[in-house]
Amino acid sequence: HVSALLGVEQQLLPALAYLSAMISRRITEIGDVVKTGRTHLMDAMPVTFGQEMSGWRAQIENGTARIMESRVRLQAIALGGTAVGTGINAHPKFAARAARYLSRKSGLELRPSPNYFEALSSQDAAVELSGQLRVLAVSVMKIANDLRWMNSGPLAGLGEIALPALQPGSSIMPGKVNPVIPEAVAMVAAQVMGNDATIAIAGQSGNFQLNVMLPLVAYNLLQSIDLLANAARVLADSAIAGFTVNEARIGAALERNPILITALNTVSGYEQGAKIAKQAYAEGRPVLDVAAEQTKLSREELEKLLDPRGLVKGGEPGGGG
Repeated sequence: HVSALLGVEQQLLPALAYLSAMISRRITEIGDVVKTGRTHLMDAMPVTFGQEMSGWRAQIENGTARIMESRVRLQAIALGGTAVGTGINAHPKFAARAARYLSRKSGLELRPSPNYFEALSSQDAAVELSGQLRVLAVSVMKIANDLRWMNSGPLAGLGEIALPALQPGSSIMPGKVNPVIPEAVAMVAAQVMGNDATIAIAGQSGNFQLNVMLPLVAYNLLQSIDLLANAARVLADSAIAGFTVNEARIGAALERNPILITALNTVSGYEQGAKIAKQAYAEGRPVLDVAAEQTKLSREELEKLLDPRGLVKGGEPGGGG
C-alpha cells in the first residue's frame, strides 16, 4: 500500500496534471479550428479541435479524480494484524505507532486497518486502484487512437494533423513516418489492462486468512503506475505538444461534408435533407450548392444555416442558440 501510494502521489498524479495542462495549452492554440466530427468513423456534424480535445482533458481529469478517491482505502495498512488478523504477539499500541511513524517518514496519511482479517486475506484496495488505472488506460488508449487516426495518411488517410517525426518509419519504404508515440502509449495501455486482469485473479486468492499472491499484486500494480506516469508525460511532450494542423485539408473536407444538411432538418425536413446529402455526395459538390438548387431558401440564408462555425455552437442553426 505504501509503495503504491508513493507511486501515485509522486509520479502518476503529477504526470496526469502535466498531460491535462498540455491539452489545455493546445486548446488555447488551435481550439477554434473547425473540423469534421465523426461517429462510427463516418463523417458527422462539425466540431472544433477545442471541443474534441476538451473531451480528452475531461477523461484525464476524471481518471485523476477516480484514482485520488481510491487512495482512502489504500491508506489503511495491515501492520499489527500479525499472523491471521488477531494481532497475536503485537503490542496493543504497535499498529497506531507504526502508522504514525510511516506517515511521518513517507509524507502519506496512513492509519491502521479497521479490520485486519480483511486487510490480510484480501487485496481489495489494491484491486480497486488497479481498476481505476485500467479506466485511465482505456482513456489514454482512446486519445492515442484519435491521434493515430487524425494523423493517418498523409495522402490516403484523414491527414488532419501531422505528428512530430521522431524516427524513420520503415527500412523498406523511404520517407514513411509512423505515429510511434501514440502506438507506444497504446501498448502501455494494453499492458495496464493485462496487469489489471492479473491483479483481479490474484485478489481473489486470499483463501481464509492470507492472500498469498500479494507479491504478484504488488509487482503488477507498481508497474502499471510507473508505465502510466511515463506514458502520460511522453504523450504530452512528444505527440500532443508538437502536432500541426492541416487547416487547408480540414477546410476542404468540411466544405464537402454532406452531413451539414442536418442543420436544415427543422426547415426542410429529414427526407429532403437526406436527398440533398446523397446528391451532394454522389456528385462531389458542396452541400451548399445542392441545397440552393433543391430548397426555396436563399443562398444567404443557407450560408448562415450551414456555416460550420455556427453549427459547433449547438442549438437551432441560425438561431443563435
